[in-house]
Amino acid sequence: MYKQRSLFRHIEPYLHSPEAIIITGMRRTGKTTLLNHIYGSIESKNKIFLDLENPVNRKYFEEENYERIKKAFEFMGIDFNARPYIFLDEIQLVKNLSSIAKYLIDHYRVKFFLTGSASFYMKNLFTESLAGRKYIFELFPLTFKEFLGFKEIRFKIPADRPDISKTMHDNLDMFYDEFMRFGGFPGVVLKSSVEEKKKALEEIFNSFYQLEILQLGDFRKNEKIRDLILLLAERVGTKIDIQKLSRDLGISRPTIYEYLAFLESTFFLHMLRPYSKGKSTEIRKMPKLYLCDSGLAYHLGMKDLGRLFENSVFQDLKRKGSIHYFQKKSGAEIDFILAKRYAYEVKLTPQATDVKKLKKVALELKLKGAKIVAKKFNDLDDIIYGFML
Repeated sequence: MYKQRSLFRHIEPYLHSPEAIIITGMRRTGKTTLLNHIYGSIESKNKIFLDLENPVNRKYFEEENYERIKKAFEFMGIDFNARPYIFLDEIQLVKNLSSIAKYLIDHYRVKFFLTGSASFYMKNLFTESLAGRKYIFELFPLTFKEFLGFKEIRFKIPADRPDISKTMHDNLDMFYDEFMRFGGFPGVVLKSSVEEKKKALEEIFNSFYQLEILQLGDFRKNEKIRDLILLLAERVGTKIDIQKLSRDLGISRPTIYEYLAFLESTFFLHMLRPYSKGKSTEIRKMPKLYLCDSGLAYHLGMKDLGRLFENSVFQDLKRKGSIHYFQKKSGAEIDFILAKRYAYEVKLTPQATDVKKLKKVALELKLKGAKIVAKKFNDLDDIIYGFML
């Protein structure tokens, strides 16, 4: 049974537009399932779905003459005299696909729906080849609200924190604990036991390692990038010390940067850059590190509850817009600044002094609003809970 994803509402207005729809994101976030749902939503019979993980399907795109590729689609039942809808899953496995798509869009008004899990490939190739001919959507692991929907839990979360009683908080927090420790990958959420969830997370990581790192990465020392991942999992929510990582792993700093860029471009991690309104000398330049999913972070060794909670908050804020962190030389800081307008500081159990400090720094930066994101129940003003994001 298909479980509705909130991203579909954003894609739906463009189902019949001329532009190609590209859905990106980390492996196992549900891109193929969403693509199948969109396929079923298109009423036209002039459509086809190809999984490019199947080598047989990839062979259709090996022709240098693109007209022969068109002939192959006609052989499979596509009529180019009417509007064709072509669905392709895992496009990063066909290196010339962007130019093929451009040709078929320009000459035959093909509507493409494409998915892929390697943003470095799609951004580098599709940005030039399909300029003005595409819309890109990123599919993340489930939000907490989607998580509740997948588990068929019918809680309606109030919009204002004062409307949440302790009983309501405790009920929601019990599920948020599960969400925080096991994350939002659909295949994990739908498992019923802790042991099954652990095995599912292990399989997701193994799949990422085999299909992204070993096949796409083409690195000379795969064991080094594996060791880097394990070190990074222990450093969630902290600034990345490249020199220390280089020393610990026995590899050069340029190689560390190369590995980090690859892991970010395959959606495994995100390096949060510092916030600045110009050339402020108060801003530290080192990025902070977060993984794509708190459950994956927990599985790989992050057991600190505070930093795990921070990673979970990051996940929900990231899909709302651009995020930065802020820290002055004096030590005053803000965990997250959303869209350069709203400040969020993450605390398991906030105190009144935390609210005062956050408001002071946010006022200095002339931000529009500031909130503490708490996990435990409290009566302070300017507080929201993680499950409200």
